[in-house]
Amino acid sequence: MPFSPGIQARGVQLLLSGMMTRVHKDLRFTDIPKRTESLRVETGAGPVTCTVYRPPATTGTPAPVYVNFHGGGFIVGRPEQDDHICRYIAATAGCVVINVDYAVAPQRPFPAPVTQAYDVTAWIAENGPANNWDGSRLAVGGHSAGANLTAAVCRTARDRGTFSPRLQIIDSAPLDQLADPATKLSPIAKPLLNPYLLRVFTTAYVPDPADRAHPLVSPGLADDLAGLPPALVITAEHDRLRDEGDTYAKALDAAGVPVTHRVFAGVDHYFTHTGPVPAGKEAIELMASTLRRALTA
Repeated sequence: MPFSPGIQARGVQLLLSGMMTRVHKDLRFTDIPKRTESLRVETGAGPVTCTVYRPPATTGTPAPVYVNFHGGGFIVGRPEQDDHICRYIAATAGCVVINVDYAVAPQRPFPAPVTQAYDVTAWIAENGPANNWDGSRLAVGGHSAGANLTAAVCRTARDRGTFSPRLQIIDSAPLDQLADPATKLSPIAKPLLNPYLLRVFTTAYVPDPADRAHPLVSPGLADDLAGLPPALVITAEHDRLRDEGDTYAKALDAAGVPVTHRVFAGVDHYFTHTGPVPAGKEAIELMASTLRRALTA
């Protein structure tokens, strides 16, 4: 008898939980000082713990803020996997970075992670003065599942007319949860993601197939993209998710959204964590420099 989707997801969750914190030693940026503190934010889907990274240098005015959502296929809750990215961005982009430990499936499927991601970001935008950051100069971003949540946060903020991020970073995102994962191809024989894993991720996060075309689940299927924040879209040549990222970048541009799109050659999903190191460093620096321009303009 085959295992139920929930049991399959928990098995993959256990398998990946340790692996997701492994970052190439030359991408850890341990030479950059780290100033962090913990923050707890109440949301409509329960409290969320966040790690706040402060820039090493302080000025007389509150720094802008970047909200980061980690990856993990919507089922792995390990925000520390992005410590190196948060550390680097806080130091080089001169902003406060808030790394969000959102809820994950199968224990908390859609829409709980989206609710938490949006509510945390809205709280950050509204509560800058009490926390010594400038919530009016805000950006959002993430890798993989976190990039999907980033798109959902930006869409919700636009539709509700609340805050206006100056930038969204969409890195290697799953943007079409309706398509059969077997149709998502790679030019290499054994890419990091395989159809079975993608199917487990989607089934755990969105158990009801009727929800998989929802624009907060599959932003790449939406046709009303006008008015979204400027975007940095990063895709990897060997990633099974590359085509939907490339398509989303083109659709944003066609809708009048300012887009910087970069395809990194010869790399796969998660290269900003496991390398190759030169490409990983280049991508993280691209994030930081694009943020610095967006948040200081």
